[in-house]
Amino acid sequence: MLCIEILDSNTILNFINDEEAFTAVVRHRFAELDTDKDGVLSYDEMLRELQGLRVLESGDIRVVRKPDPAKDEEVYHSLFVQFDRDSDGVVSLAEYMAEMKKMMLAIANGLGFSSVQMILDEDGLLI
Repeated sequence: MLCIEILDSNTILNFINDEEAFTAVVRHRFAELDTDKDGVLSYDEMLRELQGLRVLESGDIRVVRKPDPAKDEEVYHSLFVQFDRDSDGVVSLAEYMAEMKKMMLAIANGLGFSSVQMILDEDGLLI
């Protein structure tokens, strides 16, 4: 289920700076993605998370970009490589946590003093 939330940089920064809450949420999400429970995320396990990202065109939430399987696969692979910092073919909890923190900081920095209305997946990290 999708929901619409209004986020600003302070909300995101406060969440990241609350180490206990941030760590708990990221660990929980990691555990959900780790379907074979081996303590790391394979590309296939991460793919579900990566496919949950929606690319919107021209800021209009009603216009979702049409899928392009070849281009999407390229994007998913490049995102996976960002998470897989040691290039061992899997993403550890530490790698996942570090990259999620980096991505959320980038979102917060991009917002500056503005707020943004975001469509969030009910079981996604930002919710």
